[in-house]
Amino acid sequence: MNKTRRLKDHLVDYINDNRDEFENKLLTEAVNVSGKINDILRMGNIDLLKNARTLIYFIVDGNERELIAFAQQEGVAWAEHSLTLALKLEWVQAIRRTMWQIVCDINEKKDLNIQSLDFFNLEKVLNDQIDQFLNNFFLSYSKYKDAMLLKQREMVEHLSVPIIPVSETVSVLPLIGLIDSYRVNILVEKVLNEIAATRIETLVIDLSGVAKMEMDVIDQFEKVLTGVGMMGSKAVLTGLRPDLVKEMVRAGIRFNQDAETTGTLKETLKSYLNLQE
Repeated sequence: MNKTRRLKDHLVDYINDNRDEFENKLLTEAVNVSGKINDILRMGNIDLLKNARTLIYFIVDGNERELIAFAQQEGVAWAEHSLTLALKLEWVQAIRRTMWQIVCDINEKKDLNIQSLDFFNLEKVLNDQIDQFLNNFFLSYSKYKDAMLLKQREMVEHLSVPIIPVSETVSVLPLIGLIDSYRVNILVEKVLNEIAATRIETLVIDLSGVAKMEMDVIDQFEKVLTGVGMMGSKAVLTGLRPDLVKEMVRAGIRFNQDAETTGTLKETLKSYLNLQE
């Protein structure tokens, strides 16, 4: 058995036989993390001390596949519980420093006399594996966070274009707040897909809650109404505010070419539901 292999075995033996001492060394190295050990365990069921030992075992064994899988698992856990990357980085660097302190002590106490070149090669191998763990951890963390943000964004987009059926053939689309180019694009997709899926005959679009609509957006919105008509549905605009109408008149835009315009949502629904009865 070569000296570097013996040193690795001594490292594992030390961690197993001197768990308290190893953990105290770690906590001393990671000042910011040490005060949050119990909070992280309680909040995310993440045992940092146990995971530190596991990481070193994988590094010593040189098991790349399990090391990467462990890093990915850790990345998801930290992202899922919104733990900061700064804490993780500090903790892994503390593991790195503690591991090398122990390795140097073992080399001296066990009188292994590992030559400079062998020691350099060992350092490169172990540090490369720690860096590989960090890289895969960060990639997994970012991927999970991006997926969460996309899911939240899709949810917000869905809520920002709520199509509410009030009868078998009539639905209401109440729009509130700022209508920008991004939201109009969502509007086009949601409206056309909903008409195709539910065969809406009349779509009442209530604009009474719209705070502002830029001129280029008004032009895009007109195309939404054209699309509704092409899908075989009738668009009814209600709640047009005076300032919005003024902007439309100045720009020469006439929504009534593609849609019926009415006063209030209440009057419109009363009229259309009475007609159905």
